[in-house]
Amino acid sequence: MLFTSFKIVSLMVCVFAMVQTSICGDPDILGDFIAPAGVPINGSFFTFTGMREWVGQTGSPSYFQYLRASKDEFPALDGLSVSTILLGFRPGDVSPPHVHPRASELLLVVQGSLLVGFVDTNNKLYTSRLQTGDMFVFPKGLIHFQLNEDTENPAFSISSLGSASPGLILVPNNLFNTSATIDDRVMALSFKTNVSTIHLLEKALSTPYN
Repeated sequence: MLFTSFKIVSLMVCVFAMVQTSICGDPDILGDFIAPAGVPINGSFFTFTGMREWVGQTGSPSYFQYLRASKDEFPALDGLSVSTILLGFRPGDVSPPHVHPRASELLLVVQGSLLVGFVDTNNKLYTSRLQTGDMFVFPKGLIHFQLNEDTENPAFSISSLGSASPGLILVPNNLFNTSATIDDRVMALSFKTNVSTIHLLEKALSTPYN
């Protein structure tokens, strides 16, 4: 009886730990923040200036803009479970289907309008047309996209993510433009097409979206 109770308690502890892990974007840290060795810790350490080129610009961006502040660009974020992405869409631009495996994303449209959406694990599509000031949340680990349907005006958005290192899997590139190409037979059978079509997709995706 005692052993059975112990197993039940152990199972409950394991389930609780799994739930907590799924909720938290990053592991908890034991201090207020993580101070890298040899780096002066002052106000400058907690300041990031990499968005200045984007804020205040006028007109349409000359290319699809993707400016990120994660722990790679902004080391003070390490362990703090937060990062930011600024997106600038030219008229008709798309942010292709992609995944952030370690974070949910909360997007705010600050100029223009966007068609956004994601697909859940039951293969159901959720979409919305956002206007300036609207917000949309993309759950962690699900394929999602953003599209500026306006063919005359740009759009800009700001996203907050629940991890200092949310990760990015760009679905088209990760499938068709990897460092070591996936066997063409695997791709052709998976997409129910022929190898020639796979080669066309690989060639098209060998150039950046910009």
